[in-house]
Amino acid sequence: MNTIVIGGGQSGLAAARALRDAGLTPVILEAGEHPTGSWAHYYDSLTLFSPARYSAMPGQPFDGDHYPHRDEVVDYLRRYADRLDVEIRTTTRVSAVEADGSGGFLVHLEGCDTLRTAGVVAASGSFGNPYVPEVPGREGFTGQLLHVADYRNPKHYAGQRVIVVGAGNSAVQVAYELAGSATVTLATRQQVQFMPQMVGGKDIHYWHTTTGFDSLPPQWLARIATGTLVLDTGDYAAALEEGRMERRPMFTGFDGEHVIWSDGTAERVDTVIFATGYRPHLDYLRPLGALDASGLPLQAGGLSTTHLGLGYVGLEFQRSFASNTLRGVHLDAAHIATPMAAYAGGALAAYGL
Repeated sequence: MNTIVIGGGQSGLAAARALRDAGLTPVILEAGEHPTGSWAHYYDSLTLFSPARYSAMPGQPFDGDHYPHRDEVVDYLRRYADRLDVEIRTTTRVSAVEADGSGGFLVHLEGCDTLRTAGVVAASGSFGNPYVPEVPGREGFTGQLLHVADYRNPKHYAGQRVIVVGAGNSAVQVAYELAGSATVTLATRQQVQFMPQMVGGKDIHYWHTTTGFDSLPPQWLARIATGTLVLDTGDYAAALEEGRMERRPMFTGFDGEHVIWSDGTAERVDTVIFATGYRPHLDYLRPLGALDASGLPLQAGGLSTTHLGLGYVGLEFQRSFASNTLRGVHLDAAHIATPMAAYAGGALAAYGL
C-alpha cells in the first residue's frame, strides 16, 4: 500500500476516491464496524440542514429536495463505500503514527500490528473528541451532565428541568425537541443568530452553491460571519418568542444540584447537555509531532506543515465554508490528492531527492 486513510466516514471515503483517481492505492482503516463514520451515532431525530440534492458526493447522486434523516445518510455512505473499489478495513483502530526514518510512516494498530506506508491522510473527523468547556463546580454537579454526542432522544428527559448549552444548529434542534416534554433553557454566551432556511423561494444551500459562498476561504468567512448561525424554517425562532423554550446568558458555575446564573441566582437542574462542538480527533498523531499544544493539526489547506506525505480531510473550515460537509469534503480531498500522489508515488526520486 502506498497511502493509508485513517477514518472511513464521509471524509475518508472522499479522500480515498480522490487518491485512487490520482493513481494511488489507498487503504481505509475504520475503527467502527461499518464505513459510515459518526453518522450512525448521532441523536435519533437528526436531519441534514441541506436538501438531499445538495448533499451528494462525487459519483453517487443523493436525489430529492427533502432533508435526509440520519439513517438515510448512513445508508448513502454504505452504498458509496460498496462502489468505491478500494480496500476498507473495518474494526481497525489506529493507536499511533510515527515516522519510519526513510520518509514514510509506521501506522500502529490496536492489537500490536504495524503497517508501513509512504503517505497518510488523517480523516478521522471530530465526533470522538467532544468538547465540554471548563465551568466552575462542574465535577461536583449532582445532576446528569452529558455532551450532545451522547444524547439520543427526549424520552429519558420527560418532566425534567433541562439546560442545553450552545447556540449552534444542534443545540437549538435538541432544545426544541426536548421542549415538547421538558422545561428547557438554551444557555448561550451570545444571542442566537438565525438564518432563514428559505430565501427567495429556494433553500439557502442553493445560494451557497450557485453564488460561490461555499468556496469562500476561512480568512474571508471570519470577517463576514462573526458568530454561529442557526438555520431556521421559522419554528425555532417562534418557539423562543412564544416561550416554549427560553434563552438565558450562560451560567457561571455549578453548585451541587444547582447552576448559578449570571445574575447570581441558583436553580436546581436535572440535566445539562453541552452542545458545544467537537475538536479534531487526532491523538494518534501526537507521537509524530504533527499537532500543536492544543491538539490541532499544523497544516495549510489540508497538507501538513511538519511532515511530507501527511494530509488531512474533513477539518472544519479546512479550505472553505463547506469543507467538512457531504457536499464539500470532496473538494478538499481533490486538493490534497495531487501532492499526496506526487510524494507517495516517488516523484521526488526523479530529482534525486
